[in-house]
Amino acid sequence: MMQLDETDRALLARLAENARAPVATLARQLGLARTTVQARIDRLEASGAIAGYTLRPGPQARPPIRATALVAIEPRSGPAVLARLKSLPGVERVHTTSGRVDLIVQIAAQTTEELDATLDRIGEARGVHSSESLIHLATKLDRAP
Repeated sequence: MMQLDETDRALLARLAENARAPVATLARQLGLARTTVQARIDRLEASGAIAGYTLRPGPQARPPIRATALVAIEPRSGPAVLARLKSLPGVERVHTTSGRVDLIVQIAAQTTEELDATLDRIGEARGVHSSESLIHLATKLDRAP
């Protein structure tokens, strides 16, 4: 596993802000030679520290309603529940957790009716013991790349 130094972390932070930034601009911002920055990017890509580059949609391009469902499942029902969640287009991410719930499910919807239907499908899934939904109201901080 590759160890990231402070310069690597600073470079990754700049790329997270704008993955299309020219290498010359990144070099200027970091006080490094352009060739040094390019070599670091190549090394970070080769090591898997940079897994890829992607579009990060702005608020105008994202579904207007977002929610998180906290889901408790029956023992040994994980694969079936996960298969059901994968089949739901509004489900964006699923995380396993430790604690009182087993899964955190991130959901996006165009309307409250669409969100309600997705939450109903989650609750109806065989193996789901209980679920609790949290509607996202306002984003106060977003550091996601």
